[in-house]
Amino acid sequence: MVDPNQGHIRSSEWEGKGLDLFEYQGKELFARHGIPVPSGEAAETPAEAKAAAERIGGPVAVKAQVQVGGRGKAGGIKVANTVAEAEAAAEQILGMDIKGHTVHRVWIEAASEIEKEYYASITFDRSNKKPLVMLSAMGGVDIEAVAEEHPEKLARLHVDPLSGFHPHHARRLCYEAGIDDAAMRGVQDILLKLYKGFIELDAMLFEVNPLIVTKSGDVIALDAKVTIDNNALYRHPDILALQEASTSDPQERMAQEKGVTYVKLDGDVGILGNGAGLVMSTLDVVALAGGRPANFLDAGGGSKADEVVAALEVLLSDPKVKSLLINIFGGITRCDEVAEGLLTAIDQLGSTLPIVVRLDGTNEEEGRAIIKERAPKNVVVEPTMLSAAKRAVELAKEAAA
Repeated sequence: MVDPNQGHIRSSEWEGKGLDLFEYQGKELFARHGIPVPSGEAAETPAEAKAAAERIGGPVAVKAQVQVGGRGKAGGIKVANTVAEAEAAAEQILGMDIKGHTVHRVWIEAASEIEKEYYASITFDRSNKKPLVMLSAMGGVDIEAVAEEHPEKLARLHVDPLSGFHPHHARRLCYEAGIDDAAMRGVQDILLKLYKGFIELDAMLFEVNPLIVTKSGDVIALDAKVTIDNNALYRHPDILALQEASTSDPQERMAQEKGVTYVKLDGDVGILGNGAGLVMSTLDVVALAGGRPANFLDAGGGSKADEVVAALEVLLSDPKVKSLLINIFGGITRCDEVAEGLLTAIDQLGSTLPIVVRLDGTNEEEGRAIIKERAPKNVVVEPTMLSAAKRAVELAKEAAA
């Protein structure tokens, strides 16, 4: 996702709590709002993929359904010219690991003859308290590079939520983005429908990359990234029903059930903190120390012992995690309660995984004393965030050796 203020890429997972849909679910919502998408079907087995390809007919694209970018580069998107090739492609893709996400489902869709690739998105810009519509004639897999290196190629428009988004807004964006004349009408129509769906569905993100022009001149949404505000799901029971299907990862499903904010990454250092800002800083420090974060887990600003137990249960269930870094700042949170929760979790789960703890703030001395006196040998305390990160990275490397 493009940072609306700086032109950098900032993952939508950190923007707040929202329900992220798979591509095929997003396309189903797009189709309901009249946005053209290729015909397709979801499949969970090679046999289902074969049957879907037979029904669709002609060449098809077999696309891994994971909530992470870079599927094509990872081999998660393949074009099949025959039914047999579609079945074989599905067999290769299903079960694949893409940046820490296991593929449990593929989307079989009619292959498109691409003439042009554009980029379109609508998100909510918190700093301006308005929806932000973005459009670029340089779409495709490298939109992040476009935002970084050619910000002038990314047209932006903040929309007054009271007056709404109108055809003259869409025309302005098309001219500023340099959309080809022949495609302008189709792009404008899709922008208007995207905005209508964004508002009606209480979305946090509608993103199409690429928005393509086919050789026959049709403008089609070839991808769909959709995030719906969790706080509005009670108004959309049909979308709420997608929540279970949208979370195939066992740790993410467990986190949903336990009410903790969790995003899986592709590293091996598990991270638990209290507060999104602190967790994001911890991710950076782990990377600075030469490690790779395995997750983003925010147990909340007022974490109690039972919340720490729930969070650790999620982290310890991931076999890719080789060490844990627990970074707690005690404001509302009491560090001694966190320490008690940690000991309870270890006792319940019986984990021997290396755990590094950094406690700072309210009752920090009491918390450190509890861990030093009563914790098993696999738990160590470090005084600073940087020393804790370095220790966690070292322990992860030793465990992986």
